[in-house]
Amino acid sequence: MNRRRDTKPELSLRRVLHARGLRFRVDYRIRAEEIVVRPDIVFTRPRVAVFVDGCFWHGCPQHGNIPTHNQLYWVPKLERNRVRDGVVTTALTRSGWTVIRAWEHEPATGVAARILELLRDRSRAGPTAS
Repeated sequence: MNRRRDTKPELSLRRVLHARGLRFRVDYRIRAEEIVVRPDIVFTRPRVAVFVDGCFWHGCPQHGNIPTHNQLYWVPKLERNRVRDGVVTTALTRSGWTVIRAWEHEPATGVAARILELLRDRSRAGPTAS
């Protein structure tokens, strides 16, 4: 079974963020343009959406691979996933959200540092930052 949420990399990142005092929403529903998305982690006030993408499902350039069996199914399937990721990122960005995408293989501490830096920049810029 492939989990939609609460994957090991996502839980690891959430633990690190929580330990650093950050509070966030999980699997929060956002309507952006004509689509509805549920990012893995959402910071609602600064409008930051975080996705922890699986290397196989989202086509990681380092670890993503295409199965040798049933390529007529897998090649278009994995390409649709990558296209959908781009559509989601674009829609959220146009709706005033900042999107952070992390690969499952990235250390949670490094991803958390990226998120913290972005949130600090947002808070320094004031409430009108977008």
